[in-house]
Amino acid sequence: MILSGLEILKEIDNGNIEIDPFDAKRVNPNSYNLRLHNELMIYTDPVLDMRARHQTERLAIHEDGIVLESNRLYLGRTVEYTKTRNYIPMLEGRSSVGRLGLYVHVTAGFGDVGFSGFWTLEIQCIQPIRIYPFVEICQIYYHTIQGNYNEYKNGKYQNNTGIQPSLLYKDFLK
Repeated sequence: MILSGLEILKEIDNGNIEIDPFDAKRVNPNSYNLRLHNELMIYTDPVLDMRARHQTERLAIHEDGIVLESNRLYLGRTVEYTKTRNYIPMLEGRSSVGRLGLYVHVTAGFGDVGFSGFWTLEIQCIQPIRIYPFVEICQIYYHTIQGNYNEYKNGKYQNNTGIQPSLLYKDFLK
């Protein structure tokens, strides 16, 4: 089941959900709005190889915004750091953002129970669009989990401190 907004507030008080910084005005009936940080990352390699570590470039999102090109992948991150115990965190774009043809994740909207860190956003757009820093761009919601489980503690993206490019190449080193 998905937690209601009131239940999210209760679980924040209980310490099972952490959102920092937290603003009660961004609690929805069954989610919490997260904001886009003021920086993006792009890959500069012309071809992405799953086995390789890639070169990246950082782009600042100034107060007057930045125009995103279609058919380009931009990595961003949330302003908010989240930590979740006993629930599965999920991320989706806000409907108002989606109605502008802006996707906030390609496939990685599913978090693991125990995840802590900033959410890296895989941003793409249908047509050029101007975006702005600190806009409420996506929403996090929480599923209950049934049965015994192991918390995500030592994964590639755990306790990250910023935008995370793909670390898939590490899987080939095993």
